Amino acid sequence: MKSSSETSDTHTESDDDKGQDTTSPDLKATQGQGSGNSGGGAAEDGPAEAVVDEGDGEAEAAADDGGDEEGPATGRPRGRTATRWIAAAVLVAVLAVAGYEGWLLFQHHQKDVASAEALDAAEKFAITLTTIDPNAIDTNITGVIDGSTGEFKDLYQQSSGSLRQVLIDNKATANGMVLDAAVKSAKKNRVEVVLFIDQVVSNAAAPAPQLDRSRVVMTMEKVDGRWLASKVDLP
Repeated sequence: MKSSSETSDTHTESDDDKGQDTTSPDLKATQGQGSGNSGGGAAEDGPAEAVVDEGDGEAEAAADDGGDEEGPATGRPRGRTATRWIAAAVLVAVLAVAGYEGWLLFQHHQKDVASAEALDAAEKFAITLTTIDPNAIDTNITGVIDGSTGEFKDLYQQSSGSLRQVLIDNKATANGMVLDAAVKSAKKNRVEVVLFIDQVVSNAAAPAPQLDRSRVVMTMEKVDGRWLASKVDLP
């Protein structure tokens, strides 16, 4: 059985123990929850940051790989290589088209030049062919032979001897004039020309001048840089 002094000491120690922890139960509970939340937040922040970092890395890798893939052998980006090949192919096609168009323009220019030169030569030759001076028969015949080639030249040379005598005997005179002329067809070295010719003729049997009109189709060929008549037709 405890004495009254021991009982008093016991009560005193209990009161002292209670005095040392003066924190209220509600405050402790609040602190406990805060500590728990802090620990949980730290645990959640770590994995979340790792997931975001991994996602960003995959996105960057996908962006890098999606635009330009490297070839297995050369190590060059496939996308850039394909683009260069396409650009080169387009350039070749453009150059080919430009070259072809240039060639066509050059051919057209050559035809234009040939047409102009042949037309001028045909008009001059037509006057030589339809003009006869009884005092210069040999000069007339030589001029026709010099301005012709091919089939027409051969035929005229073969008949020039008999023709010369007929002209002299009949005292023939003729003056030719080209009224109009145009190119019918043209190539680089061959041009067909249509001419409308007036010829005033007279001879011993009919001394009064008479007008003779004719349409002549003349084929001109370029020989050694000169345009010569290779065929003369009276359609």
